[in-house]
Amino acid sequence: MRKVKAVTWFCLCFVLLFALTASYTAVAQEKPIKIGLQAPITGQWAYEGEMAKNSVEVALQMIEEQGGILGGRKIEIVIADDASNPRDSALAAQRLVSQRVAAVIGTYGSSVNEPAADIYEANKMIDIGYGSTAVKLTMAKERKYFFRTCGRDDVQGEFFSEYAVGTMKARRIAIMHDNTTFALGVAEEAKRALKQYIDAGVAELVFYDAITPGEKDFTPILTKLRETNPDIWYFTGYFPEAGLLVRQGRELGIKCPFVGGNAAINEDFVKIAGIEYAKGCLMTQEPMPTDLDTPKAKRFLEVYRQKHNTVPTSPWPVYAADALFALTWAIDKAGSTDTDAMLKVLHTGMEGCQGITGSIAFTDRGDRKGIIYKMYVVTDKGEMVVYKP
Repeated sequence: MRKVKAVTWFCLCFVLLFALTASYTAVAQEKPIKIGLQAPITGQWAYEGEMAKNSVEVALQMIEEQGGILGGRKIEIVIADDASNPRDSALAAQRLVSQRVAAVIGTYGSSVNEPAADIYEANKMIDIGYGSTAVKLTMAKERKYFFRTCGRDDVQGEFFSEYAVGTMKARRIAIMHDNTTFALGVAEEAKRALKQYIDAGVAELVFYDAITPGEKDFTPILTKLRETNPDIWYFTGYFPEAGLLVRQGRELGIKCPFVGGNAAINEDFVKIAGIEYAKGCLMTQEPMPTDLDTPKAKRFLEVYRQKHNTVPTSPWPVYAADALFALTWAIDKAGSTDTDAMLKVLHTGMEGCQGITGSIAFTDRGDRKGIIYKMYVVTDKGEMVVYKP
């Protein structure tokens, strides 16, 4: 009798194991879940696009190391190049819509993201921006399907103003932008935040003007800036122009501290400006990957170094990785790629979702909760470290 029972239990266990194996195999053999990554793979911001692609691939490896989602279902990242401009951004969005991806991560640059976000919205497709900080993306119009893992320009503008006047004791403030959606947004928010100090008589906005992106000679506007004799110079545009501005400005005799917004300074900025001019430049931005202390941040940096022998030199690629963590969390909790089910999770079911930058949760409008900013400085080795005045 005991032998019969033993054989029976063995058979039951074998059947159960076979069923579980067959179930896992069936899940694994299903078509991969496609998630789009819209990024500037070419164009003036291709360096950022490359880091975003690398970061999302590292995040995907980390997710697979933890068993994946939906019982082991494979994920495929579908890349669409927006070439760093709004026109190609719309084309990239249309390509991803036509490929029926479950959701989209993207992109770098608010002015580039805006036309794409409208297309995703019209097609009821979730889009999590990773480097699009313009306030109007969530405030100017109602977007049901747009989220972002990065911060907003108003928080950065307030941080700069408080730091410049309160910590650096600057009195004569110069602000320069490039009229793009992102740069103008940060400049306007910084200007708005300065008003309280101007009204109190402890600060003065001595310069507020724009450059034209893509130009190579900024001598005229820099000469105008020099004549205002500022205590601090804040440029809210992008790194290709920032590097040229610093180099040409220093050669013209502008000696005040240069502060870039969070798109102005990275490894390419140092190359363009030259280390002799780049060192000592400051930057307002979210914490760099190397300054994050979360378990996922440590594993992310470890894998990224193994794959690329370096780490990301700006925060944006990390927010692209966090967008993948948020999307896969939503899919797993929803139990499917149904958009309405994913939306519900993104709005009300993110408790426990951890990304590289910490807990991930969103407001009703899709903005990331809990973003902080720091002041960074370029060292004489071209590295970006937290500034300690």
